[in-house]
Amino acid sequence: MESLRKLIHDITEETTLITATFSQLRKREGATFTKVQIKPVELKKKIHYQFAYVHPNKVVHQNIPAEEAEEAIMQLFEQTFRQGMICTPDADYQILISKKYKVSILTKSPSKTNADLAHNRKKKYVLEEGQPISFLVELGIMNEQGKVLARKYDKFKQINRFLEMVEDVLPSLPEGRPITIVDFGCGKSYLTFALYHYLTIQERRTLNVVGLDLKADVIEHCNQLADRLHYSNLRFLVGDIADYNELEQVDMVVTLHACDTATDAALEKAVRWNASVILSVPCCQHELYNQIDNKVMEPLLSHGILKERFSALATDGIRAKLLDILGYKTQLLEFIDLEHTPKNILIRAVKGQSGSKEQLWREYTEFRDFLNAKPYLEKACADLLPAAADPK
Repeated sequence: MESLRKLIHDITEETTLITATFSQLRKREGATFTKVQIKPVELKKKIHYQFAYVHPNKVVHQNIPAEEAEEAIMQLFEQTFRQGMICTPDADYQILISKKYKVSILTKSPSKTNADLAHNRKKKYVLEEGQPISFLVELGIMNEQGKVLARKYDKFKQINRFLEMVEDVLPSLPEGRPITIVDFGCGKSYLTFALYHYLTIQERRTLNVVGLDLKADVIEHCNQLADRLHYSNLRFLVGDIADYNELEQVDMVVTLHACDTATDAALEKAVRWNASVILSVPCCQHELYNQIDNKVMEPLLSHGILKERFSALATDGIRAKLLDILGYKTQLLEFIDLEHTPKNILIRAVKGQSGSKEQLWREYTEFRDFLNAKPYLEKACADLLPAAADPK
């Protein structure tokens, strides 16, 4: 059965299955279905395989995540069926299994070219599937033929969602000179490499990109990968956001999931650099949770889970309003969940006045005082705020 498992693994790993039909039921007590049909479907922006179990008088559907499909298919062959037909864009595979489990795989010319969900999946991405992209291959997201691996499809969509947001702010970045970008808390740097590839190779801009993180082993790995990719103007350093003072001017600041007030420290750096663009996905936010005190909101604040969620939303609202006051046009956008956290709000701030500073300041202070909050970002940027500022 090893040859069959390898075939099923390759097909499900690379999401090339179009349809499959299993028949010729083995003699097995309790089997109430006579055939199973499989096709890929997209549910909640993730690839699944729909198993349709055909009974004499009904069809029962089960949607299985792509990463579990291999085992589910193999179980059907090992326990239930002796015959199968699997269709892919490259070939049709007829599978015959004897009573003694001898496997024969007959390869035929493909009868189908596209899965039913092709119109859903063939979205116009900034980075297109089908042509190998060096950094995606190195990071294990694509194979060498340019096919996105099933288990990495969410990461592929996340990268493209991030680049869509970058694409929107391209007109706000300076032209005629190199663009300097700092990525605070870069981690494994999927998005840092994506940003570099997109701006240098697709947009033909000259960059100077610095990734900063506290984990020395991660930084070493990222530098080695940058060398292999010949990304000569991309370098990674071990360091803390608050202590980084190497550059005098930065055009774009990226900070993804810096914990608690580390996000605010990065935002302060960006503002003092007069950065043209700020992209920030905050992470855990504890500061306001311990500060909020309002009797009117007691029905909400008396429940820890609600207080936690409200505190996170209020923190991002405060950050956005302060950035507006400091001379940015700020948006809060829905991002795609990162691998280890459900946080999915991205703060995108572009240099440019968004309204009267005095009016914005009044709106901000009323909200701040209503919550009895003492935000880190306000205190850190006190010298840049309106003369009326009186940080608590």
